[in-house]
Order: sequence, then C-alpha cells, then structure tokens
Amino acid sequence: MSAIIDAIVGSTWTAVLGVAVCVVAIALIVLAMFGPGRVRLARSRRRPDAEPPASPLAGAAKVATAIMDRALQSERAGGLEAYLERAGVKAAPQELALLVVVAALVVGALAFVIAGPLLAILLTALVPIGAKLFLDFKTKRRQKAFGNQLDDSLQLMASNLRAGHSLQQALHSVAKEAEAPTSDEFFRAINASRVGRDLTSALEETALRMDSQDFVWVTQAISINREVGGNLADVLDGVSSTIRERDQIRRQVKSLSAEGKLSAIVLMALPVGIVLFLSMTNPGYMGRFMDGLVGYSLIGLCLVLLTVGSLWLRKVVQIKF
Repeated sequence: MSAIIDAIVGSTWTAVLGVAVCVVAIALIVLAMFGPGRVRLARSRRRPDAEPPASPLAGAAKVATAIMDRALQSERAGGLEAYLERAGVKAAPQELALLVVVAALVVGALAFVIAGPLLAILLTALVPIGAKLFLDFKTKRRQKAFGNQLDDSLQLMASNLRAGHSLQQALHSVAKEAEAPTSDEFFRAINASRVGRDLTSALEETALRMDSQDFVWVTQAISINREVGGNLADVLDGVSSTIRERDQIRRQVKSLSAEGKLSAIVLMALPVGIVLFLSMTNPGYMGRFMDGLVGYSLIGLCLVLLTVGSLWLRKVVQIKF
C-alpha cells in the first residue's frame, strides 16, 4: 500500500512540476514581449517618415524564421523546397520547419504533463513523421488530379491551336480554363518562359514534378514539333487518344485487381482476428504458446510467414504501367 501511495504522490508531483515549468516559461515569454520598458519618445515623433514597427509577436516570429532559414541553408533545404512544391504547399521551407518544431514541442509538453516522459518522447517523434505522411498524401493526390485532367487539357490546347493561336497562347488558355493543379503548373511554365526560360525545359520540369509519364510524351511531342514543324494540333490529338486508351486500360486493370486486393486484406486479417477472438473467449488455449521456447518459436514463424505472404500478395496485385 505504501508503494502505491508513493507512486501516486510521485506522479502527482511530476505533473505539478511540469505544469509549473510551462507556466513559468509562458510568463517569461509574455514578460519579455509585453513587459514595461524604458519611457522613450514615440517613434512617430522622432521619425515621422518611418514605417510603424511590427508587433512583438510578429518580430519574434520573424527572428525565429530567420534562425530556421540559416539552419536550412543547405542542399537538403533545396530538396525540401522541391518537396513542398510537389505537394502544392505555398509555405517556405523554414516556415514549415518552424511550425513542425513548435508543434512537436507543444505536443511533447502536453504529453509529459499528462502521461510522463516516455509518451512525450514518442509523440514528439511522431509529429515530424505525421507531417511527412501528410505531405506525401497531398503530393500523390495532386499528381493524380493532374493526370486525370490531362486529357481535357490536351483537347483544349488542340482546339486553341486549330483556332490560330500560338503554343504559348494555347497554354495560357488552358491555364485560365483548367482547374488546379493543372492551372498552377501551366501558369508556372508560362511565367518561366516569359523571363527567358525555354518553354520545353519548363514543361519537362512540370512533367518531372508531377511524375507523369503521359505529360512526358506531350513534352516530347511539342519539342519535336518545334524542331521539325508540322500540325501540332493533330499530334496532340493522337497523344490525347493514346492517354485516353491507357486510362481506360488502367481503370479496367484496377477494377479487376480489386478482388485480389480484397482477398489479400481478408487473408492477412483472418489470423489476427482468430487470435484476438480466442484470446477473449478462451485465454488458456492461447496461453499455452507463452509457456516455453516452442510456443515463442511458433509465434515468430507465424509472423515471418505473414510478412512473406503479405509482400507476395502485394506484388501480385500491384501492376505498374
């Protein structure tokens, strides 16, 4: 009983100490930002033409962003910037990094106060992992939307070319009429060409950023047409027809492989479900696996076989084009 009381008192004092540290830190920050300072003549009276100063909170955010910017001045920062561009995130790398760091610290402090240091460390490490998974999800969704809009974009480009517009005017028309992310990517390619960048190179970067093999073909068709001439509208119609047929085959294969994916999910979930059911209904039956080395060996063998089977089924139902 005394050990239980000591544990409760110890955990209570840990929580009180964590809350006290958070309160003191917040009080020091507020005092540093908004505390009384020296009485000085107003800046507007000393320098009438000067811009009004920013708020203390904005100044602190600016300083923190500058520190993060200096920390990210490397090749990895360039990779992070390209990563954010693929995901369609408008924030700068240093701003996102600062936001992730602050979120990790806040989550870690709350977890430390509520559950202790172990959970705090775990949740602090999970915050940047969750941010990366979220960016990966946005990137894949954006690339998929670009691929789904490509057929309509090519038809609109071909119509504008037949109407007598130039290639740049046709691209601008698509950028105005299409939805995001196609409009954003086409506007970016047009702006790059306006400042002296080669249009073909700008379109190739778009294809690389969107990870679209179909748009690579479009870029190659435009590049060849600019070198040898010809009717670009007919070429784009041919490429659009090929892309449409590929999409039709891809959807057909996806529908046919859905049964295999569902079978894989059922086969992988069935052993886990049986183990949970037996553990709740007859614990002694499953408890015999924990009695000796043979039981633990069988459990390890089952895990290995499940892993191999899941990888095998994933490879069978995963078809690349």
